[in-house]
Amino acid sequence: MAHRIVQWGTGAIGKEVLATVLDPRAGLELVGVKVYSDDKDGVDAGTLIGREPVGVLATTDVERVLALDADCVVYTPRLTSISEVCAILASGKNVVTTAFLFHPNRIRLRDRDRVLAACLKGGTSVHGCGLNPGNLSGALPLALSGMSRTIDTLKLQERADWSVYDSTAITFDNMRFGRPADEISVTANDFLAFNSSIFTEQVWLLADALHAGIDEVTASVEAVAAEHDHEIFDHLLRAGTTSGQRWNWVGRRRGQPLVEIETLWTVGNEYPKHWPKPQHGWTLTIEGDPSMRAHFLSLASFERDASMLEHVNSANVATGMQVLNAVPAVCAAAPGFATTATLPQVRSLIGFGN
Repeated sequence: MAHRIVQWGTGAIGKEVLATVLDPRAGLELVGVKVYSDDKDGVDAGTLIGREPVGVLATTDVERVLALDADCVVYTPRLTSISEVCAILASGKNVVTTAFLFHPNRIRLRDRDRVLAACLKGGTSVHGCGLNPGNLSGALPLALSGMSRTIDTLKLQERADWSVYDSTAITFDNMRFGRPADEISVTANDFLAFNSSIFTEQVWLLADALHAGIDEVTASVEAVAAEHDHEIFDHLLRAGTTSGQRWNWVGRRRGQPLVEIETLWTVGNEYPKHWPKPQHGWTLTIEGDPSMRAHFLSLASFERDASMLEHVNSANVATGMQVLNAVPAVCAAAPGFATTATLPQVRSLIGFGN
């Protein structure tokens, strides 16, 4: 019997999820779509992704969505809400999300207790994952650790230039690129503080799963100013304003760094000379017995010609598929928190499609 799915949010990731749910090979059934804008209210789900109508209309009405008979909600809004997720879980629907709740046992106690109570009331589970935080800083390190006798340190580095990412509201408003460097901090705005918190969760997840026994996770950011002006879509990033952000989330035991996630983000392709120089993409290094290194790069294709837009969007596909492919396992899990460390291995629902 097909799992009945509600898609909550139809941004870049939500649309990719929606397209896959509507693919009959996935073995899923779309029963509802939650949207946030009036111009999408009442629009057919197929129309929202440029396809023929499928008979499921999107709605902005939360209560209407909560009343639906569904097995799982794929929760991918731009702005998250613990209250929304608790309402979904309490209504008897499991939740998979790319937005947060990667390791609910390490969020604020009052929020953790609210989410757990909602799971127990609805008999449901919640799972957060994605790309990073997500598979590359969770599933991949845990999988590789299966070849380890012992681990000394574990570090994931992400190197990316955001110049081709067309959501300039996130780049310039939320992430504060183009602002004075002294305005960039872990708590400079709600978005940066939230973004930092989910990476902090991910470090805790790895540390807890691999018996690191860490005492703390620290977060820091170094902002670097541009040497030249850069035209980024409809925005001008001026010389002297922030064009680079180096973030580090480090889990330590008695002061010794054991687990780290580092992101090396630029806009305008000016890469600071004093920064580490991993390849573009994601590099995972495990120092131990034995030591291992893996590099990951996501593109639209390595064989055919593809546009830059397709290449950029491939990360959205990967992020959305990571949670959509987990739906059967999450629906089968015991009520509560289903994390990357506790779920069975997640595989593609469609695969080769045969």
